[in-house]
Amino acid sequence: MNTGTEAHPGVRLLPCDISAYREGNTGIEYITTFDSGLPGPHVMVNALTHGNELCGAHALTYLFENDVRPVRGRLTLSFANVAAYETFDAANPYASRFVDEDFNRLWDQSTLEGSRTSQELTRARAMREVFGVVDHLLDIHSVDLPQPAMLLAGQRAKGRALAAAIGKPRHVVMDRGHDAGKRVRDFAAFDDPESPSSACLVECGYHFHTEATDIAIETSLRFLRHLGVVSDSFVDAHLPQGDDEPQVFVEVTDAVTIKSDEFRFVRTFEGFETLPEESTLIAHDGNHPIRTPYPDCVLVMPAREPMPGKTAVRLGRLA
Repeated sequence: MNTGTEAHPGVRLLPCDISAYREGNTGIEYITTFDSGLPGPHVMVNALTHGNELCGAHALTYLFENDVRPVRGRLTLSFANVAAYETFDAANPYASRFVDEDFNRLWDQSTLEGSRTSQELTRARAMREVFGVVDHLLDIHSVDLPQPAMLLAGQRAKGRALAAAIGKPRHVVMDRGHDAGKRVRDFAAFDDPESPSSACLVECGYHFHTEATDIAIETSLRFLRHLGVVSDSFVDAHLPQGDDEPQVFVEVTDAVTIKSDEFRFVRTFEGFETLPEESTLIAHDGNHPIRTPYPDCVLVMPAREPMPGKTAVRLGRLA
């Protein structure tokens, strides 16, 4: 890991040392489970699904250092793609997202049980047994350009209910995930409408801003408070005070996939702009204009560096 003296412009958040948590207590490196010995749900806060999304590592370190413990049920804290995290270079901070492939596109049974191999698949296969017994999951992420924080709640009513109970961040996105592969938050029972298990993914803002850590810590505490796993006194001692804003729920209906090397937005979009007119021009993909498909279209997670085959932006309705 190289935090370097020639950091990329805008990098204000650097990795923290998580080596103290390597051994864990589950037989799987970097995964620790605390058992209260009392009935209750098994909840999990997961960080480093992507190795350059540093805020989750800081948030879990904060929980460890403040001796978080469940008062009922079980609490698991996990660092996922540590191999990628350990390659972090502040001069090239986007390169450590993964080693071989995206850890957050591997979570369908055919991929996990298939024959191909990679560092991320090896880690996913080791972690699968833990994700498979967790009742409720918070997966901590960040994004690759400054934009508002958000919860990704999936498509199920239970995901929306969990996001509403957490209460922040203000923006909640309901989407089906990625064509390139299934996310952790959509794994198995988390996406089964007949199962009570639920999951949310929190995007805490820009990868390398210190504010992302504050959002990751607050969202984790809100998640644990809602599920009643930690004591009120622990939450009160660490959760920032303040009134909640009403949440805004956006249901994603379309995703714009980039077709050419000449994709460009007509202007800079920060995310969650609502464009009132149908057929508003938002981008050109080569000679092909990209327009909003309906009135009051919300733009979700516009890409920082558009690349062919990747998603340029998601389009949604207020829900």
